[in-house]
Amino acid sequence: MSALQEILRTIEPLNSKAMAEAEELQRNLIKPPGSLGELERISIQLAGITGQVHNTIRHKAIFLFGSDHGIYEEGVCSSPQDVTRKLMLAYAEKHNAGINILARQAGAELRLYDLGVKGLSDTEGIITHKFMTEGTNNFRHVRAMSADTVNEVIMFGVNLVREAKSEGIDLIGTGEAGMSNTSPASACIMAALGSRDVSLVGRGAGLSDEAFRHKQQVILSSLELHAKSLTDPVNILSCVGGLDIAAMTGVFIGGAVYHIPVIIDGVISVAGALLSYQLEPLTREYMFASHESLEPAYNYAAEAIGLRPSLRMGMRLGEGTGCAVYMQIIDDALAIINDMGTFNNF
Repeated sequence: MSALQEILRTIEPLNSKAMAEAEELQRNLIKPPGSLGELERISIQLAGITGQVHNTIRHKAIFLFGSDHGIYEEGVCSSPQDVTRKLMLAYAEKHNAGINILARQAGAELRLYDLGVKGLSDTEGIITHKFMTEGTNNFRHVRAMSADTVNEVIMFGVNLVREAKSEGIDLIGTGEAGMSNTSPASACIMAALGSRDVSLVGRGAGLSDEAFRHKQQVILSSLELHAKSLTDPVNILSCVGGLDIAAMTGVFIGGAVYHIPVIIDGVISVAGALLSYQLEPLTREYMFASHESLEPAYNYAAEAIGLRPSLRMGMRLGEGTGCAVYMQIIDDALAIINDMGTFNNF
């Protein structure tokens, strides 16, 4: 049995007793039952995750995974590939990129990981763990990476959560940076759902109509090339995935193993969530869907997992920005259940 299979077997359902107690408390707070909607649901789910009714988030972290993708060679992205490297440097040097600002607003630590960014050498503020120095292979022609690499990267993500647990981190967001990474995300989601509907492929950032149609055909032909091998999440990642998606898959698994809630950001993140769910459906119970991405594959993946994003804000930046916004909503949900008075006080 592989290390991944062994860790998946340790995942348990949510604590039903704590959830029932939290639900009863919500019914007794000074408000009509259900009147605070998602804020109530969030607090009840968190009770199930931690096993206690009253929770406080003391240490938030956003894990941002940087990686490049061989499929970039097929002309599926309008930005220079070197933008991945430049973005990672901007995040590390705190040049007030979107995620720097929103993480600061949320009181979250931003942790940066270089899994395979071209031309990025050891840099202060970035944890270097290059599984593939130049990023993944071009999956239009060959597998993106080996199955062994996939397993290694997934377990890397799991172990990041294990380490986070020991450090007292109690809420994790998932982010990424990588030019053309909406292509592997769409391909992974389509493969996981058994779909060849090119309407699931999104435009990404700034593609012309002609380039967008080309991107759709590249993904479709890639799925056809690997069709016989798209048999399970590990092989899907091996054939058409990205290092970032594999690491996120591991983080969602780790959240379920170590009872830490993990927030889904956009389409890259939800691809990892979907694959972790297919590896073990109980992982869903430890996830929170932050916002509805404009990328069309997002809604299909979220629906397949059984999740409904709380926010509709027209966001599609990535980087974990949706997670940072949602962290503040979680704070609000916990403030309600922890601090609101009850009818017993009347």
